[in-house]
Amino acid sequence: MEETKETIIEKIIEKELAMFTAVNAREGQECQERPNTFKIMRWMSHSALSSDTLRSYLKDLEEAQENGRNLVTEKYARMENLIPPLQYNNRIFEIAEVEWEWIKDLSERFPHTVKGDQESFRTYILCELETFSEETLEFYWKDVRAAKLTGGNLAEARYRNLFKRLGHGTLEEVEAKAASGA
Repeated sequence: MEETKETIIEKIIEKELAMFTAVNAREGQECQERPNTFKIMRWMSHSALSSDTLRSYLKDLEEAQENGRNLVTEKYARMENLIPPLQYNNRIFEIAEVEWEWIKDLSERFPHTVKGDQESFRTYILCELETFSEETLEFYWKDVRAAKLTGGNLAEARYRNLFKRLGHGTLEEVEAKAASGA
């Protein structure tokens, strides 16, 4: 029997959390003390991806563990520019560019809800994508292309999924509430 998307996400988050709590980062230790926040934010990130992409990424995490690698440590080391790039693959830049455009669009349409430094987002996603296998990057790229072809926005889907899961209503409702200061 094939696993559900939700089951795959749960397995991914379990592995990511184990890696995350093992990170000895200069920043982010406060985040390590809030595993539930980590779990919901990672769920949000994965919720818009296809089962094929998620299965491939879970395989990446399993292989990394078998080889004694911590992909979260590697991501943060890249973000802090402590290590050279993990790989050079044009898909990384193609995916990151579209994701960056999507988050920029979203922050313009929902400025009270989607905030943050977009350049930091770009750095974050580039460094995270460097930890993905070529296979996972290709599946992710298919997800990005499919969303673009239908006028979708994976960043928007993530926010919609998050607010629905938390019971906060629609993205529009959350924005209206935030704009009114309520």
